[in-house]
Amino acid sequence: MKKVTILDKEFELFIESNTIQENIKRIATDINNDLEGKNPIFVAILNGSFMFAGDLMKHVTIPSEITFVRIASYKGVRSTKDVKEVLGLVENIKDRTVVIVEDIVDTGHTIEQLISQFELLRPKEIKIATLLFKPEALVKGVKPDFVALEIPNDFVVGFGLDYDGFGRNLRDIYKIKP
Repeated sequence: MKKVTILDKEFELFIESNTIQENIKRIATDINNDLEGKNPIFVAILNGSFMFAGDLMKHVTIPSEITFVRIASYKGVRSTKDVKEVLGLVENIKDRTVVIVEDIVDTGHTIEQLISQFELLRPKEIKIATLLFKPEALVKGVKPDFVALEIPNDFVVGFGLDYDGFGRNLRDIYKIKP
């Protein structure tokens, strides 16, 4: 589909699924090389990262675990600074390499708060893997370690990303039409 309507907004095709998959495979290779022998635990952020995390883990070949936490930081098409943890981490991450798996890093508020919370649990190190990174939107001093795709500061949906809960099921990524 070249365009989709979700609720009251129109979106146009931005990144096709084959490009998404190629870049997921690329960063999985980087993760395999960089974290070999470290027994990482991947912490996927729900709801947005579920498709990315599932496809990423299909290509991670090193011994590892995956778990999920659920938070909310978006309202409509805007990121908020109010990050609410809904479902917390139950696994022991002390002295472990933690890889936060996020759908998108834009302002950095969500990642910064997660890192602060996780550091209290004394992991060996924390890495960030993200499907999308918006360097123009970044206001916090965090930078992902593994980035599948850098994008401009447009609002996007699809491949797990949503607009008020809708659009996550799209296999491609769409950007909002101006």
